[in-house]
Amino acid sequence: MHTEHRDVASLADLADLVGGGVSGDPSTVISGVAPLDTAGPGQISFLANPKYQSQLAGCRAAAIIAHPSLRGAVEIPLLLSENPYLAFAKILTFFVSPQHVGLGIQDGAHVHPEAIIGENVTISPGCVISAGAKVGKGTFLHPNVVIGNDAIIGEDCLLHANVAVREKCVLGRRVIVQPGAVIGSDGFGFAPDGQSYYKIPQVGHVVIDDDVEIGACSCIDRGTLGATHIARGVKIDNLVQIGHNVLIGEDSVLVSQVGISGSTVIGRHCTFGGQAATAGHIRIGDNVTLAGRGGITNNVEGNQTLAGLPAMPHREWLKATMVMTHLPEMRRELNRLKLQVAELESKLKEEES
Repeated sequence: MHTEHRDVASLADLADLVGGGVSGDPSTVISGVAPLDTAGPGQISFLANPKYQSQLAGCRAAAIIAHPSLRGAVEIPLLLSENPYLAFAKILTFFVSPQHVGLGIQDGAHVHPEAIIGENVTISPGCVISAGAKVGKGTFLHPNVVIGNDAIIGEDCLLHANVAVREKCVLGRRVIVQPGAVIGSDGFGFAPDGQSYYKIPQVGHVVIDDDVEIGACSCIDRGTLGATHIARGVKIDNLVQIGHNVLIGEDSVLVSQVGISGSTVIGRHCTFGGQAATAGHIRIGDNVTLAGRGGITNNVEGNQTLAGLPAMPHREWLKATMVMTHLPEMRRELNRLKLQVAELESKLKEEES
């Protein structure tokens, strides 16, 4: 079973939880989290940026999570944190994160006799666990999850409804997979024979390390040979496509509708905006940010922010986009100048003759 709510806590307890301080009454009792405009007695809200302090006017919350620069600025008790958004996330987790109590293999689930099931798991109706598969301790599988032959699901994972993890794929610990995602689908590999295409068997697998989250309806293709590898802490949004034999480095973020072509290597702590993409067989360094709808077509060094297609340094892209709106006017001006030059050349020829 799941519980929906934690017990109440004092403001001092919550400050200890997030490593923050308190301005005001530390014994203020908090029972939940709510937005600034709807929070009421017993609830805590947050203000991520001090410059929006005016939003606190009329707020009825019992306390506010805020930056230390707001100490003493309002009468409402404050939980002070250098990173209010992170503190908010941790407090929200404390109050509302479900506490998993394993329900075992429920009626309507099919578990092969050769599968290995850990302690304190929940395998919901409609799930299919194939021969040789392993499901780690504390993992929760929602309805209609399918685990293929010899796949491994680590401890304390959460797989939502209709997730498919195909044969031989490996998930680490605390992996979260949102509804409808597919792990280990065939890579897009076809050999042209002149008129048609011959399918290349995709006999590799996918390895997903600890603390990865994969969004709804995202697809991660298995390697043609070897593994597609998603490293620790990667966060993948909804509707993301990752091709065969890709490597994504630790703590990288891929926003909705990103497409990563096969055999691309992405470094640590990279961020790809919505609908960004890469060509295949390229290497991208650590700490690269690619703006939404950007496209990387060649190897890229680390520690830079890029935009556009083909990708260029973000500042250069901003200058280029500013010019774009003036192109029709510039074209008219160029044509006018060309006519003037032609007239001048014609006069010079007349004078010479």
